[in-house]
Amino acid sequence: QVQLVESGGGLVQAGGSLRLSCAASGRTFSDYRMGWFRRAPGKEREFVATISRGGVSTYYTDSVKGRFTISRDNAKNTVYLQMNSLKPEDTAVYYCAASSQRTPVVSIERYTYWGQGTQVTVSS
Repeated sequence: QVQLVESGGGLVQAGGSLRLSCAASGRTFSDYRMGWFRRAPGKEREFVATISRGGVSTYYTDSVKGRFTISRDNAKNTVYLQMNSLKPEDTAVYYCAASSQRTPVVSIERYTYWGQGTQVTVSS
């Protein structure tokens, strides 16, 4: 089992920044690819970003490329999502998730463990 706890959400004005953190406990953190997903009001949960086990490889959905950065610190068992130039359409509950897949995966089904989510609200 891997337990994931997100933090860092909040209310921010458009153009602002937030940094989300996800602390992991349980099994060896570096054994897992990590991802961030989000669910906007009235919409399905969608992929945002993923990072490889060692942190070398990253992949983003098109709508956040150039604005969001995923990173991880395996010594601290933590994955981060730095979000800059935030837009009202980024408003959502953000979830971190862990996958045993080695290759980049964007589908929800490929992630085994999930956090409870943290709310991000971007005002216009």
